[in-house]
Amino acid sequence: MNHTSRMRGNRKQRRGTELVEFTFALLPTLAMLFVLIDASWAIFAKATLQHAVQVGVRVGITITGTQATAAGKTLTQMIKDAVQQDAMGLLAGTTGRAYIQVHYFTQDSSSASGVTDVSTLTSGNSAGNLMQVSVNNYPLSALVARIYSWKTSPDRAPTTLNVFSADKIEPTGDVPPIGTAP
Repeated sequence: MNHTSRMRGNRKQRRGTELVEFTFALLPTLAMLFVLIDASWAIFAKATLQHAVQVGVRVGITITGTQATAAGKTLTQMIKDAVQQDAMGLLAGTTGRAYIQVHYFTQDSSSASGVTDVSTLTSGNSAGNLMQVSVNNYPLSALVARIYSWKTSPDRAPTTLNVFSADKIEPTGDVPPIGTAP
């Protein structure tokens, strides 16, 4: 066998080796990329929902009865509208709206937690009470199914997100009707 035929054989062998090495490097790289993309999606979604409930609280504690009457809505409706608008489509439609809750609490030294939920009372949004806007049990689907083992099927279960924001209702004198809460 001469020198040129050995060189050709070595090149073919090297190409095959390079292909195997590339495959072994590509699979973990893709797995890490998918994890990075999925984690980024979850962080983005949670930050977006957190911002939306903060906007909802801000609307809730600054809206006046005159503004609510002019809009033809109750306070709870206006808060939920504001949260949906700032959620970048994550809470769209009636299904998304169902995840939004508005609670009102009064400080109560006789209760174990120090607060009492007065969300069902028409006076729940009285000055000095606390308003809490939350998104509860929002199902965030993974962009890529999680594979833990070759022996089990991929995990496609959504991750549940919960976010909330609260603030004290300041006295304005012009209190809007509370509407149906939470």
